[in-house]
Amino acid sequence: MRVAVFRRAHFNAAHRLYNPNWSDEKNQEVFGLCNNPNYHGHNYELEVKVSGEVDPVTGYLIDLKVLKDIIKEQIERRFDHKNLNLDTEEFKNLNPTAENICYVIWQILREHLDEKYDIGVRLYETPRNYVEFPA
Repeated sequence: MRVAVFRRAHFNAAHRLYNPNWSDEKNQEVFGLCNNPNYHGHNYELEVKVSGEVDPVTGYLIDLKVLKDIIKEQIERRFDHKNLNLDTEEFKNLNPTAENICYVIWQILREHLDEKYDIGVRLYETPRNYVEFPA
């Protein structure tokens, strides 16, 4: 039996959308308020989807406590209350757009979850704006 389970998490982080190869004017034109040189923050809501075959012995697809712990250790501790541009290795040279943050989270989780699972990440930057990977 193939099923999907979901785990939600939350983290707060600041960022600035900025391309160092562009002029300040071009950055302002493209990124607007998100280009604030003093950064700005979001209350990110994260939803992780794990799908695959249920283990007939345990009745679990994955132990949700294990998934919770991976998300807490690998995502929340890494990004919560951080300035993504300044405090994280992942975004030192990568513009921390919602799209890029979502993909980075997916990559981190992919490294820590068994290959037998399919995973998906949905990241809400605001209650009305969210991104998903894979699309």
